[in-house]
Amino acid sequence: MTSVITLLTDYGLEDGYVAACHGVIAGIAPQARVIDVCHLIPSGDVRRGAAVLAQTIPYLPPGIHIGAVDPGAGGARRAVAVEAGGRVFIGPDNGLLSWAVHASGGARAAYELCDDKHFLRPVSPTFPGRDVFSPVAARLYGGLRLAELGPEVPVERLVTLPEPTSLLREGSVEGEVVSVDRYGNTQLSIAAGDLQTLGVRVGDTLGVWLGRRQLSLPYRETYAAVPPGELVAFADSAGLIAIAVNSGDAAQRLGLPPGAHVRLSPTP
Repeated sequence: MTSVITLLTDYGLEDGYVAACHGVIAGIAPQARVIDVCHLIPSGDVRRGAAVLAQTIPYLPPGIHIGAVDPGAGGARRAVAVEAGGRVFIGPDNGLLSWAVHASGGARAAYELCDDKHFLRPVSPTFPGRDVFSPVAARLYGGLRLAELGPEVPVERLVTLPEPTSLLREGSVEGEVVSVDRYGNTQLSIAAGDLQTLGVRVGDTLGVWLGRRQLSLPYRETYAAVPPGELVAFADSAGLIAIAVNSGDAAQRLGLPPGAHVRLSPTP
């Protein structure tokens, strides 16, 4: 049963773009409950959008989930609706939806959004969130069938982002920065369970290799466990290791953009 429509975009909050999407949905499906997941994804940052959506989706009710982070808007890439785990994901076929689809059990079916009678008219080539994704979501909420949207797309042909990985070997674990949040906290692809496997417990000190740099960081339950301005590693709400600065910006201090390689190990 569809109970919500959700929105994740990089539209920001300074303009009327988000309100326009809400307005389109309300005009077609006034009974729909709309949840704003995030509208402050850095402009065009598909990877950050994918991470936020995937890590939020387990806590959202069954529904229709719109993702609109697309540096190629107006180009040749297709728009799709993907069914996975009783949910429907709508957005550009650029990998944005792929991690959330995987977190929902994998794609069961996918359809290209081609039938323009379901769109707002006229369709702006640069605002599919308003003119394509929002009206399609609202019509699906009202009972439109996925197969009416356009031709079926083989799920193996959907664009997917490479999944963040971690590798345990020789007394250490290697991973990468998955994303950086608005506080400058750097979330790694390394799970708290990986550190447990290495014998690292909360209260210990971690060896951290960032390229050629080596640091020793306290491993604590939260960034507030260290004095303001100090670096700390902790397991975040997604169960992944994050590096933070209490009341500061770890990504800026350490120069750690998404994708940067990180290695962790216990220290004597």
